[in-house]
Amino acid sequence: GQFCENYLVTADGESHYLNFIKPGEQEAARCDTWAQLIERGCMEEDITSPKNDFSSSKNISLSNTALDKGEPIQLRPQEVNLKLRPGLPHTFTLDFQRVEGYPVDLYYLMDLSYSMEDDLRSIKTLGNELFNALQGITKKGQIGFGSFVDKTVLPFTNTNPEKLNKPCAETEMYCQPAFGYRHVLSMTENKAEFEREVNKQRISGNLDSPEGTLDAIMQAAVCGERIGWRNSSTRLIVLTTDDGFHMAGDGKLAGILEPNDERCYMDNNLYSKSNEMDYPSVGQVANQLEKNNIQPIFAVTKNMEKVYRELSKRIPKSEVGVLSADSHNVVELIKNAYNRLSSKVTVTHDALPDNVRVTYTPLCPEGGPSGDKGVCNNVGVSFNVTVTADECMQSEISFLIGPLGMKDKLKVSLSTLCKCECDDPVTVDSPYCNGKGQVNCGMCSCKAGFVGQKCECSIGEKDESSLRAACRKDNGTECEGRGDCVCGICQCYTLPGGSTYYGTNCECENESCEKFQNKLCGGNGKCRCKNCECKPGYEGTACQCKKSDEQCRTPSGSVCSGRGTCKCNQCKCMEGYQRPYCLTCPACQTTCITKGKCIECLGFQTGPFSKNCSQACTSISEFKMVETLPPGKPCDVRDVESCRVFFAIKQLDGEDNYTAQILKTRECPKLPNIYAIIGGSIVGVTVIGILILLFIKVLFTLQDLKEYRKFMNEAQKTRWSENKNPIFQEATTTVANPTFSGE
Repeated sequence: GQFCENYLVTADGESHYLNFIKPGEQEAARCDTWAQLIERGCMEEDITSPKNDFSSSKNISLSNTALDKGEPIQLRPQEVNLKLRPGLPHTFTLDFQRVEGYPVDLYYLMDLSYSMEDDLRSIKTLGNELFNALQGITKKGQIGFGSFVDKTVLPFTNTNPEKLNKPCAETEMYCQPAFGYRHVLSMTENKAEFEREVNKQRISGNLDSPEGTLDAIMQAAVCGERIGWRNSSTRLIVLTTDDGFHMAGDGKLAGILEPNDERCYMDNNLYSKSNEMDYPSVGQVANQLEKNNIQPIFAVTKNMEKVYRELSKRIPKSEVGVLSADSHNVVELIKNAYNRLSSKVTVTHDALPDNVRVTYTPLCPEGGPSGDKGVCNNVGVSFNVTVTADECMQSEISFLIGPLGMKDKLKVSLSTLCKCECDDPVTVDSPYCNGKGQVNCGMCSCKAGFVGQKCECSIGEKDESSLRAACRKDNGTECEGRGDCVCGICQCYTLPGGSTYYGTNCECENESCEKFQNKLCGGNGKCRCKNCECKPGYEGTACQCKKSDEQCRTPSGSVCSGRGTCKCNQCKCMEGYQRPYCLTCPACQTTCITKGKCIECLGFQTGPFSKNCSQACTSISEFKMVETLPPGKPCDVRDVESCRVFFAIKQLDGEDNYTAQILKTRECPKLPNIYAIIGGSIVGVTVIGILILLFIKVLFTLQDLKEYRKFMNEAQKTRWSENKNPIFQEATTTVANPTFSGE
């Protein structure tokens, strides 16, 4: 909206200020649409409506060819300054003209794993053709060369010393040791030097199929001085491979946990942190390629085309081409990919604050709708750039706009217009401000010690914050946001209907009470501080009901069973009870449980309430001892003697009012036979003891029988033999008489 700073100067030169803000209105009423301000009496010359301010601080004409003196200019303007009113967009035109013969730096990055052996042989013979193709694009072309395989740690590469030194097949004579990424040749215009360095290359190898492709691209992007990228050139990386790629997280397989930090680590032309840092993510690679204005061309075999097309979707300004089996078509592939890249211009911006929006409208036939990127298929194009600041900004910010893959950028310096430039009088002590302040955009800016809409309040020794605290209810909003705090007293605003807010803190008003049939308080009452005060004979929050309790009376004649109030001829029951008559309470605890102790006390004078039964059980106003209970399932409770007491209870009108019928006869359990229990216990223990002894005797008997049988078996196996002891002499000696003839 616009802002009204309304005052009048008479013929005698004295200023008489018109009070554009009516009594009780907020100062915010000064801010409105142009038409509304005019209708309310603000003169056109007194309306302040800031406009966006645009200026171009650098706007050099576009270059025709790269042969022009100085650095070629492809983007116009180069620097602009914007001062925007929040919410009001501003559009300007951005022109881009691709310079004919613009320098090109081409870095050939080749996969030298063993499966690329035939491709390496082909590229060694295509050096001359590759240079001729580059000369066909520009006379200022340079070419460099790099190679990669994978990290030289398990499980990516065999770490056996012999295999590290020669990772190829045993029959392969020319094989270089395993490596991650090697920079072979910096950018050069020398064809012979390129052919010489490429011819020196030898195949290498690794274990798994994916390669360290992203490691190589990252180092080629961030090591600009080593690679030799020129400041003003189209930068291309041509990546040739026949396999997929490892990405962030895969390094954990080798125990590599340190994430890639997107910095250059080149030692003796080798990536020195290959085995210490994880692979970069696709997002990190895309970010560095865009930051360094490098456009990749993925020259891959047919089996990898789908993988790299998915990768290309995540990397702006990239192309994919399909290699033949031995890469003999790589030169034609590069020419076609470059033509596609150079024929499409994509304009976008770097990071923006959340409250700033930039959209692009391509001014070309096939440009498409507006969006956060602008795309045209032409070498000379224009875009309408629309910048919007949604909120006020504390300070000026800057951001860059430009085509992807190109160095040329437009610098936009942006600030916001959040203060009205009012044509205020120069009077310091304005009469409008009671001589205690100065008019600033129609409002008083008071001197120290004075406050109020017209500086009418002198705070004296009081602190202004303490005066304002007096206008806050319960430390809430000052005057509830419905008035101005003047000298610690709320001056309430006027409502659109003509009435005003009122109350100590402007908390009351008489226009927002509940309506019935589109009438405030149903036309049957008055609104007082947001509540309806009904006329006699009416009730309800909107005075919508006539007073009556006909539909609230139970058959017994009570109103809502004494457990609710009748509002608008309907029962408003106490918590838990249900309409229409508040008879039942499904959620309440059953009276069979809550009144059990009182039943025991009243019927049999036992239990915890036996000493003060009449005081503790006043809720049971009437009870009877009966021989039989009425039909239905009775309640029962166990008393202190473990007897079951049966009773029936019924709720009367009122919240806690009952009548009960108690069965005279209790159901008590029979006492146990003590002698039988003791005798049985003794017999049981005796029998168990005998059984245990028998069991032990059987075990011992079985063990003895087992040992006896073992002894007999061993005895039967023993064989005895009879031999005479040589030193044994018999106790008797027999002597024969030689003269005895036997007769």
